[in-house]
Amino acid sequence: MNTILPVRGFLLHITHYDPVWCMTKETETPFDLHLGLDAMDRMASVGLNLVLIDCGDGLIYASHPELTRHYSQRLEVLQHLVQRAKCHNIEVVPLLNFAQSGVFQNNHWFRPHHKLFDNEEYWRFAFEIIDELLEVMQPSRFFHIGMDEDHWRSHRQYIQAIETLRSGLAKRHLQTIIWNATALRKAEFEVFKEKSLIAEEAIPNDVIQVVFDYVGVQPEIFERLRNKKFPIWGAPGDNPSQVEAMRDMLLKYDGQGILLTRWIPCIEQNRGDLLNYISRMGLLCNPIGPVSSADRLAQSR
Repeated sequence: MNTILPVRGFLLHITHYDPVWCMTKETETPFDLHLGLDAMDRMASVGLNLVLIDCGDGLIYASHPELTRHYSQRLEVLQHLVQRAKCHNIEVVPLLNFAQSGVFQNNHWFRPHHKLFDNEEYWRFAFEIIDELLEVMQPSRFFHIGMDEDHWRSHRQYIQAIETLRSGLAKRHLQTIIWNATALRKAEFEVFKEKSLIAEEAIPNDVIQVVFDYVGVQPEIFERLRNKKFPIWGAPGDNPSQVEAMRDMLLKYDGQGILLTRWIPCIEQNRGDLLNYISRMGLLCNPIGPVSSADRLAQSR
């Protein structure tokens, strides 16, 4: 059994879409590059070796300028983030969420094109954005497509969307990451849990499953995914005991990664919160303490 998870990551938001964030979209404060760079430095100091960057419409895309909002950043901002990450041997991974929901609005960053609903034009536009991100970020292994909280797609449509994205990313020599919703407990989230369970039976088992669970660990989920030979990551939230429990569960069931998430904007007023979170939780991801730069480089390969 591994004694340290090969992937120890943090999710950094250039922007984000969920019901809370969407309430203030019209007045959203733009991403703060200086804090983003400091977050990257802090990640390195506690042995984190991967940054997942939530891009959405937080960037100005040459291929689709119609997605530009008042908070959208020039691609040079993303380039600075990537350069700082690579200086620390931190692997960079793009995130674009393609879940369809009028409630959670995960793919409303793509508006007005989210209304095309998975037709040929929708996917052509989607991969134009993906390719623009790939040119800037040059990810070495992974791309996260979200797919949590999908209300609108049928089970068949949900599976087809994952397979469409997975196939296109494989042609670009990248492995697909999705959120796995089977740890959700609330009755109103059963639809998301069902879709994840059904997708597990249909999609290729090279799709990385990120089990997000902020209130406990459920060993049966990790055992099931291991038996199906899926790569397993976990997202434990912001409770120290939950981070430790998730870390230990992943190690027990051959998990490969842990992903720290703090669902707040990367802006100056959140500086203390974000940096303290990375410091406290980052150390817990590595039960044997911080690792050297050389070790981080070796483990990221």
